[in-house]
Amino acid sequence: MNQSNISRAGGRPGSMGGGPKVQRETIWRALQYLTRYRIQAVLPYLFLLIATLSQLAVPRMVRNVIDAVTNGVTAKALLDKLPAIPALFMSQALPKILDFLKLPSDWTLDQLNTHLHSQADGAPNAILTAGIAIVVFAALRGLFAFLQTFWGERNSQSVAFDLRNELYAKIQRLSFSYHDQNQTGQLMIRATDDVEKVRLFLGQGLLQLVGAIVLLTGTLILLFTTNSQLAWSALWILPVALILFMIFGIVTQPLFAKVQQKLSKLNTVLQENVAGIKVVKAFTRERSEQVKFRDAANEVMDQQIFISRLFTFLFPLTFLVANLGQASVLYVGGQEIIRGTLTLGEWQEFSLYLIYLFFPIAQFGFIITQFGQAAASAQRIFEILDAKSDVTDKPEAITLPPVEGHVKFENVTFRYVGGGAPALQGVNIEAAPGETIALLGATGSGKTSIINLLPRFYDPSEGRITIDGHDLRDVTLDSLRSQIGIVLQETTLFSGTIRDNIAFGKPDATQEEVEEAARAAAAHEFILEFPEGYNTPVGERGATLSGGQKQRIAIARALLLSPRILVLDDSTSAVDFATEMHIRDALDKLMKGRTSFVIAQRISTVMNADQILVLDKGKVVAHGKHADLLEESEIYAEIYTSQLIGDDAQHSEAETRIVAS
Repeated sequence: MNQSNISRAGGRPGSMGGGPKVQRETIWRALQYLTRYRIQAVLPYLFLLIATLSQLAVPRMVRNVIDAVTNGVTAKALLDKLPAIPALFMSQALPKILDFLKLPSDWTLDQLNTHLHSQADGAPNAILTAGIAIVVFAALRGLFAFLQTFWGERNSQSVAFDLRNELYAKIQRLSFSYHDQNQTGQLMIRATDDVEKVRLFLGQGLLQLVGAIVLLTGTLILLFTTNSQLAWSALWILPVALILFMIFGIVTQPLFAKVQQKLSKLNTVLQENVAGIKVVKAFTRERSEQVKFRDAANEVMDQQIFISRLFTFLFPLTFLVANLGQASVLYVGGQEIIRGTLTLGEWQEFSLYLIYLFFPIAQFGFIITQFGQAAASAQRIFEILDAKSDVTDKPEAITLPPVEGHVKFENVTFRYVGGGAPALQGVNIEAAPGETIALLGATGSGKTSIINLLPRFYDPSEGRITIDGHDLRDVTLDSLRSQIGIVLQETTLFSGTIRDNIAFGKPDATQEEVEEAARAAAAHEFILEFPEGYNTPVGERGATLSGGQKQRIAIARALLLSPRILVLDDSTSAVDFATEMHIRDALDKLMKGRTSFVIAQRISTVMNADQILVLDKGKVVAHGKHADLLEESEIYAEIYTSQLIGDDAQHSEAETRIVAS
């Protein structure tokens, strides 16, 4: 796949798009990560169901308590007053009493007395039974709510673990052209803040959504079975509330995507300034960089405040709707109590269920918030996971056998993604096994592009590159890069010890092998000067080492692999003349028998090369040995004259110091 296709094929972070349908699809895709855990993924929803059913049982127990109390009090009052009613009027009073108590109209006075005694005497037991049941259901709800939360959190952390590892692995596999187009801060926030927002929805928001639906459904069923007339009086609030949430969901989801974009921008400013803190301080740019950070932080704050304003309008409006529904229920329920068709226990039960009806509706506001954030973040995550790398192994790629080192560039043209003129145009190079190829030219002439193509950091736009006759695009990347030792111009060391960094490409190397590579790179002596020797921590990005020390460790790291092909990108640019001579002597020995590509700004490092290629504006304008180029190439002669004449005095001084030492 050509590099120019990368933007179309996958994604450049920050290119947010898609409406609610796309965002629902990304959330659904994130949910599929839960299916990897099978039964474990189902457990929190099973516990949620049990906890919700326990919660729904409590209002019925409260009704039983209130009805037991009111019935007991009523029965005791009637028992006290019945003897005072004259026998003459009992025949007229009895039917009215039976009707008031909703008892069969054909009951006798003795049956009424028996019933009233039963109500009065049984009230304490009914209260005790209902109270115990309330405690049991509350305990069940608490236990299963804990289990629901625990397993929900565990599942969400497992999904976050998978997402972060997949993101990291994908970022590692993406080609250089992808990283050229995207900032480090943008990628970092995908693996941190965006994953966390998806995790929160899967661990909390989704459970809240399912819990709200179960509670709402169960409550509606119980409301209609308790008193359908009262239920209908409250039901109108549901469609009104749902319409409100749908409108706010459509409005706010794109806003959450903008929040993540602005957070990425803020994170990029922070990452760049922390990484380049020495430059910031050296140029006294602390205040201007602080202004830049404050501006980015203000953008995040303004966007968050804008969203908060929308939700501060939504929630009061939701509660207003809920209160209007409650007012209608109060009116209808009050009328039924006056008519005697509704008991106090039933009224209290209905009131509690009504709270259960309003609570899920209020929850939807928080769920929409989490859903909007998670949908925007999931889309940003999958943009990276779906990104297509322009440098990949072909399905039929073979393992590159141990190479001799015959390298050939055949009419190679190369363009960077988004670049203008080609970085290389019609380049032809042939290096026999064991030859040293020196690349010389001004900045931007194409030297680095050549050595970036050799390990397939990029693929040529036109032409092809072969090693021992194998087209680089026909072999696997691992088998190719494992046979090329590379020292890049920008030296990168990792947190850990000096030994860890030298053995980075070969972690199982012995101490003797590590020290041998360090000696070859003229690093052994200065390493032993540290109190901890090879176990000395290098600090973040090698902060405890000088530029020359870092570069020599990087050279040792490449040499430890004993590669057949060696790439040195201006590997002596950060060392003084004395150190350069040490390294050059070591490299002269080590490059024997290896095909070496060497970039150097100093012509002194390439004079003994088998071939010297002079590049200008992406083209090879001259090639040959040092003596021939002095006569045939005007550009080379100018470089030689400008550098060596000015360096003679410094070289002489350096050689004197070396001899003296």
